[in-house]
Amino acid sequence: MADACFSTQLIDGDGVFNVTGLENFMKEVRLGECGLSYAVVSIMGPQSSGKSTLLNHLFRTNFREMDAFKGRSQTTKGIWLAKAQNIEPCTLVMDLEGTDGRERGEDDTAFEKQSALFALAVSDIVLINMWCHDIGREQAANKPLLKTVFQVMMRLFSPRKTTLLFVIRDKSRTPLENLEPILREDIQKIWDAVPKPHAHKETPLSEFFNVQVVGLSSYEEKEELFKEQVSDLRDRFQHSIAPGGLAGDRRGVVPASGFSFSSQQFWKVIKENKDLDLPAHKVMVATVRCEEIGNEKVASFIADEEWQQFEEAVQHDYYPGFGKKISSLLDRCLSEYDMEAIYFDEGVRSSKRQQLESKLLQLVNPAYQSLMGHLRTRTLEAFKESFDKALEKEGFAAAARDCTQTVLEKFDKASEDAAIQQVNWDTSKVKDKLKRDIEAHVASVRTTKLSEVCAKYEAQLTKALAEPVEALLDSASEDTWPAIRKLLQRETKAAVLGLESAVSSFELDEATEKELLAKLEKHGKSVVESKAKEEAGRVLIRMKDRFSTLFSRDADSMPRVWTGKEDIKAITKTARSASMKLLSTMAAIRLEEDGDNIENTLSLALVDASRPGTTDRSIQSSDPLASSSWETVPEEKTLITPVQCKNLWRQFKAETEYTVTQAISAQEANKRNNNWLPPPWALAAMAILGFNEFMTLLRNPLYLLVIFVVYLVGKAIWVQSEIGREFQHGFLPAILSLSTKFVPTIMNILKRLADEGQRPAGPERQREMELQPKSTRNGSYSNATSAGSSSVTTSEIGPEYSSPVAQ
Repeated sequence: MADACFSTQLIDGDGVFNVTGLENFMKEVRLGECGLSYAVVSIMGPQSSGKSTLLNHLFRTNFREMDAFKGRSQTTKGIWLAKAQNIEPCTLVMDLEGTDGRERGEDDTAFEKQSALFALAVSDIVLINMWCHDIGREQAANKPLLKTVFQVMMRLFSPRKTTLLFVIRDKSRTPLENLEPILREDIQKIWDAVPKPHAHKETPLSEFFNVQVVGLSSYEEKEELFKEQVSDLRDRFQHSIAPGGLAGDRRGVVPASGFSFSSQQFWKVIKENKDLDLPAHKVMVATVRCEEIGNEKVASFIADEEWQQFEEAVQHDYYPGFGKKISSLLDRCLSEYDMEAIYFDEGVRSSKRQQLESKLLQLVNPAYQSLMGHLRTRTLEAFKESFDKALEKEGFAAAARDCTQTVLEKFDKASEDAAIQQVNWDTSKVKDKLKRDIEAHVASVRTTKLSEVCAKYEAQLTKALAEPVEALLDSASEDTWPAIRKLLQRETKAAVLGLESAVSSFELDEATEKELLAKLEKHGKSVVESKAKEEAGRVLIRMKDRFSTLFSRDADSMPRVWTGKEDIKAITKTARSASMKLLSTMAAIRLEEDGDNIENTLSLALVDASRPGTTDRSIQSSDPLASSSWETVPEEKTLITPVQCKNLWRQFKAETEYTVTQAISAQEANKRNNNWLPPPWALAAMAILGFNEFMTLLRNPLYLLVIFVVYLVGKAIWVQSEIGREFQHGFLPAILSLSTKFVPTIMNILKRLADEGQRPAGPERQREMELQPKSTRNGSYSNATSAGSSSVTTSEIGPEYSSPVAQ
């Protein structure tokens, strides 16, 4: 299928560049996809020399042709551009306005020179259309044209090598082999005559131009032959840029995507009448175009859905495979840039590629930093979890070391997975931050664990010391503080050994371990001191309890009964001495073996001061307790000051004085109760004076029976009224109590005797009485009578009465 023919006016007759038309033309012919695989052919020559006709036949374009029947006039105005059909590679054809036209006048050659310079700047092949009959003539029409071409060529600082294809029109019978040398000689003369810059004084024509000559028959007279020759010439334009082609040795080609911008800049410089610096122009075109391509790729990358998904994903969590996927996206973007910019200047292309890569990496960097932040957080959480599990199986230091090494290796692998191939971003800062976070967590857990271990052994030490110390302080003897010191040393040593073993897995430095052990030892002492201070606050209660225990109980811990035989003074002194011993024990903390004289001082001031012969004046003049501190005892070890001891002793004596007084009273009452019988002399007097009455009783047995009955009644009254027990409380209280009990007791006894008399004897009882001898019956009756009246028993606390019914 034949290519469609597209054409547009590139520059109008007034020299205005058609930017929009060129852009649309490039899109239509898809010129941007050609890279360097394209060629530009232009034609110049006198007006009405058949330039457009030649191009239309040669490249199958649709340029406007002159109508010969209307006369010779200007057909092409400005510069037109079209695409050759069915010629590879893509070939652009420019039809220039003819020279020496009457429409512009003889003196208006500015546009002629501008268009010629533009054609030389952008074209690979320039067709010079000339008449055959002008060859060899000094004033031929092609002479001004060639001068113009060579003159404007000198305005290019480094001209590109252009193929000048001279097309000899209406060739005569003279062979081309004879015409070509003459033409080349004329061309050389014109080249030599053109003024040149100093740098190109000796530069040959072949350095800038590849001159070729072709002849064509007359189109009007020999149309078929003309078309045949044009067809042959067309074949030469196939693959024209290949080595050996018409433009095989061209230089400084602008990539097809930059053709529009390059052409605009060329025409702009030409219009401003400035010299063209082709190398600088090439760099400028490459710079602008590569920058445009780079911006397009950046915009394409930003709009890429896959990149947007990655960017969104890494804002919330770590994304596995981020590095490979982003590297792939960047590589694809850079590859597209390379493909589009491959034909531009290498230095500019590489520089803009680096800028593009830098821009893309700047876009990616926030996502990468966010990813690394999530990776650091995830790694830290993984460390915490694995560390907690490892602590259940191994020691602290080993677990921290192993877990740290493991998670850092995983972090390194994840960092490699997140690494982007196009850049080597340093992850050491993130890794250092992770290490600091891990170290901080390990330090926090270490502090917590050590606190727990220390608290455990402190609690054990507290439990091992508190109650025994309290018991030892309560006993308060000379061996109390030595026993406490021994207990403290033993339990502290055991706790220190346990703590030392427990913290060995932490692999602490020597100073820290010693500090922990010293803290535990200090805690043991503080427990003892705290318990001692606590007990010192209750010393008065303890003293009273000890006094009460020793004063109210005997050596067998049995309650004392003040019978009158006890030495209350000695017992009181012993109990107070023991209380003083307790006070001296609680007066100071004695965890060191340094001796003190607290006990002697208290004994001298408190106990010995109460001995007979000691006056108040002597006590006041040498009172050892008139001080706020003890000798040889530091203030921090003092629990009770001497002045406080004195006040406590005064209060102690005041509160225990009542107990002593009660004991003395009980002893005196007991003595009185034990002496209720008459004195012995009274008993002797009664026996002497009552001798007659006693003899009277012996002579009359009836009196004895009456006395016996009275004795039984009296005994029953004694037991029922508990007279003996009442008199133990004193004489007067006993009389008052018995006065209220006497009448009820008499009535109770009479009632029981009446009940016994009315009870009938049973049949068996009567039969036994009949069978028994009389003497036996009389004895039994008397026993029953005695039993019916009363029954007397004794117990540990005295005589007790119990009735027959109860028995």
